Amino acid sequence: MSFTKLTTEQLNRLDIKDFRNSTKLPLVVVLDNLRSQHNTGSIFRTADAFRLEGIHLCGITAIPPAREIHKTALGATESVQWKYFEKTLESVMQLKDEGYIIIGIEQTDRRMMVGDFKAETDKKYAIILGNEVHGISDEALALCDLCIEIPQYGTKHSLNVSVSAAIMIWEFYKHTGHLLNT
Repeated sequence: MSFTKLTTEQLNRLDIKDFRNSTKLPLVVVLDNLRSQHNTGSIFRTADAFRLEGIHLCGITAIPPAREIHKTALGATESVQWKYFEKTLESVMQLKDEGYIIIGIEQTDRRMMVGDFKAETDKKYAIILGNEVHGISDEALALCDLCIEIPQYGTKHSLNVSVSAAIMIWEFYKHTGHLLNT
């Protein structure tokens, strides 16, 4: 059996103008002091793939245009809406005021496993992803409505933040992705 890769035309992707005018998944990703621009770029690219509402870049998280973000985002910084906040708390408070449910992706004493979570289609969500070494800041964690943990069974205690973002975005898409077809 052989396979033929689809061409860009066959994939029927949106252009940036149509992307911006399209229905979005009701999810915002909050990046709490990420160090790696490669991780930030990867998250932009995943946000584009699943048509998220946007990304909040907070604290030391680099902002576009940045060469290392561009390497992994491959243009997604042009399609995905983003905002910069000096402090993560400013982002989270704004999202709370706008009615978002705030979810920390973190290992805590009161967490829900990702497989037990089901996003509701009539709600808006924001997920916070923390620093590659320290995780979500204590101040931002205190404002979370819920924490979700991605189970792991190896020797390391965490996944790469861009991998965690992709897993969580996929989980939200599984429950709410049909909204993109409306």
